[in-house]
Amino acid sequence: MTVGATAALLIAAFLAAGLGSALGMAGGIFLVPLLTTVAHLSFGAAVAISLVSVVACSCASSPTLLVKRLTNIRLAIVLEIAASLGALVGLLAVGAISERILYGLFAAVLVVSAGQMLQTRHPRSAPTNVAPTSWATQLRLHSSFPGPQRVETPYIVHGPGAGLAAMFGAGMLATLLGIGSGVLKIPAMDMALRLPLKVSSATANLMIGITAAGAAAAVVIRGDLDLGFAAPVVVGSVLGSVLGAKVLVRANPAHLRVVFFAVLVLLAVPMAMTATGITNVGA
Repeated sequence: MTVGATAALLIAAFLAAGLGSALGMAGGIFLVPLLTTVAHLSFGAAVAISLVSVVACSCASSPTLLVKRLTNIRLAIVLEIAASLGALVGLLAVGAISERILYGLFAAVLVVSAGQMLQTRHPRSAPTNVAPTSWATQLRLHSSFPGPQRVETPYIVHGPGAGLAAMFGAGMLATLLGIGSGVLKIPAMDMALRLPLKVSSATANLMIGITAAGAAAAVVIRGDLDLGFAAPVVVGSVLGSVLGAKVLVRANPAHLRVVFFAVLVLLAVPMAMTATGITNVGA
């Protein structure tokens, strides 16, 4: 690869990771379309680079979100059990599904997630109304975060059972698609668990690195990782994710929701075109 191409890839990864980290989903969801449609890598090669990038993004941006107390660590640990099991199932299924089907699945996931972002969420119950026998209460998953003007804002975790099922599916699809799973986990936590969007984004940002770590190690061991493309992508991703985490801390949740919806819809278009054969799968 030429110096110019390397620099362009680094900048693209920086922008992708910055936007992804600001939304809590790393840059994998942007990198896969970029590497397949622009760099013309195969879907498998793009997924391998994306998985390594996702781990780097999560490690780089999580400290900022942890310090700001936006991440619910206890909830992340519980949900990650299901997500990791799903990732293992997805890893075992890699190569068993055609690339066109994976592109179509990717597009469908994006559209469904975008639709969830537009749905009106039900009002959250006050923390005092939570049943003491609920899973979330017994596991002490309810928490609080610094709201506007640094006022402590409590929140409760609804439907942990549905959340665990959603996380299993998110982990499996994330491994198959190489997207870091934040794009799936955030809508799940937003709708099933009914968490504040910033908390969903920050918690997902921590989880995606854990979910992707095992799959990333597997692709490295198998020799599927193209270091020539991976090196500038990882460097750009780390730098971009640090900036994105700072943006997330300061962002207005309503604005985040609008940007999240727009990004998902825009990404769904090229993936759907590839799935239907309008554009060719990168070779």
